[in-house]
Amino acid sequence: MINGKKIVVVLPAYNAEKTLERTYNEIPFDIVDEVVLVDDNSTDDTIGEGKRLGIKHIIPHESNKGYGGNQKSCYNKALALGGDIVIMLHPDYQYTPKLIESMSYLIANDVYPVVLGSRILGKGALKGGMPWYKYLANRILTLSQNILMNQKLSEYHTGYRAFSKEVLEKTNFNVNSDDFVFDNQMLAQIFYAGFEIAEITCPTKYFEEASSINFKRSAIYGLGVLKVSFQYRLAKWGISKANYLS
Repeated sequence: MINGKKIVVVLPAYNAEKTLERTYNEIPFDIVDEVVLVDDNSTDDTIGEGKRLGIKHIIPHESNKGYGGNQKSCYNKALALGGDIVIMLHPDYQYTPKLIESMSYLIANDVYPVVLGSRILGKGALKGGMPWYKYLANRILTLSQNILMNQKLSEYHTGYRAFSKEVLEKTNFNVNSDDFVFDNQMLAQIFYAGFEIAEITCPTKYFEEASSINFKRSAIYGLGVLKVSFQYRLAKWGISKANYLS
């Protein structure tokens, strides 16, 4: 806990057996109260590895629900556990758990209600091995999103995110997509509700076991991201409102 606020780390997992231990062992348990592992019907023994590590809260999906569907299970369980600060950390060890403390303190001290770990601030992305085409796509999409949404984030596509309980309770994330565009729908919801978002520089690692999506799914994701940004702009203009922004 920090300032009496319960901290829950959620791990949305898919085939994370080889990297789960490294991720879990770096979680700062001096402040983290609970860890939730949601396994999205992995083909490896992610669940067995989680049990071996002693993770108390493990949720197995009997069918693959997608990245967004996984997060829904994560956040609903974290809220059920009474989490005041909920941090999503990918168990593929692409993001360092060592930033959990910094992200938590910003929320616990009521500085910001949402904190993102940005790979783009500084040189973390390219230094960590992000492919050039992904870096370029990230920059183009982020620029477009900032213009359409009238914001100034360094990136919208990081998987390292921390939320206050208030944000999760006021954000109807359960109606969002079960696919990767969930992340951007949630950010749109957060901005639409009037919350501010902080970013901190986050080093990242790209290696064989780290999760990634292929070019086709990346293209679909990119189009989905732009659609969300246009929907947000139309809603702000009062022209039309997507159901997830209600």
